[in-house]
Amino acid sequence: MTTKTTKIIYWIATIWLSLGMVSTGIVQALKVKDEVTMFTHLGYPAYLLTIIGVWKILGVISVLIPKFPVVKEWAYSGFFFTMSGAIFSHLAIGDGAKEFFGPTLLLILTVISWYFRPTDRKTTTVNN
Repeated sequence: MTTKTTKIIYWIATIWLSLGMVSTGIVQALKVKDEVTMFTHLGYPAYLLTIIGVWKILGVISVLIPKFPVVKEWAYSGFFFTMSGAIFSHLAIGDGAKEFFGPTLLLILTVISWYFRPTDRKTTTVNN
């Protein structure tokens, strides 16, 4: 795959991932009624919405800004664990496919964005 194709895949996945994370992060941070209802339906306390929402927004900022590859790795990890946790939570409670479609899409976008990220956005290994 050419470098140009890799960059295009990275930016498409990253833009869609960022839009999804920011939009859900804002809804969660503001504790929109429908989001609180869904979150409590899953058995989680509503105060976690603020924490997760703010973390999602900060994660998007860290993924989009240049430099700080270690912070980007943490953001991608946070996205991965949050979305996989959401999928598992919906499955565990018996929700239908409609409920875990969004987290599944964001999980896939997280993996694609992480995998195709440019070299300058990756952590480097130092050999001794």
